[in-house]
Amino acid sequence: MSEKLKIYDNDNIKISIPNKPEFVGVVRLTTSAISNRLGFNIEEIDDIKVAVAEACTIILESQLTNTNIDIEYILNDNEMTIFVRSEISEQDNEQLAEKGLGLFIIKSLMNEVEMKDDSGIKELKMIKRIEDVAQ
Repeated sequence: MSEKLKIYDNDNIKISIPNKPEFVGVVRLTTSAISNRLGFNIEEIDDIKVAVAEACTIILESQLTNTNIDIEYILNDNEMTIFVRSEISEQDNEQLAEKGLGLFIIKSLMNEVEMKDDSGIKELKMIKRIEDVAQ
């Protein structure tokens, strides 16, 4: 009998990186490790890594404030929810709205994508569901 996968019930992992391009690689590696542990296949892991890196890049290319970029992963048995957050000013928000191609890429890779503004915090919520997990 094969060993059953660990059950995840809203397990939560948070990282915060400086608003600098050289740290996006750290996010990609972290995302890959978490996705692999959860049971995503290679293609799904690549999709998730690209989407998270693209979300960080959108913030970096907009030259938003020097605050950190916060990434939060919420794990469940059948999906992973990822939040990418950064403090932004009103002017930054207008620049970010122009980054439609990056958002299009993210939407094509993830099951659900939602962008929110809340009290000077820009938040991108992405959900990826596990399509094929050996049970």
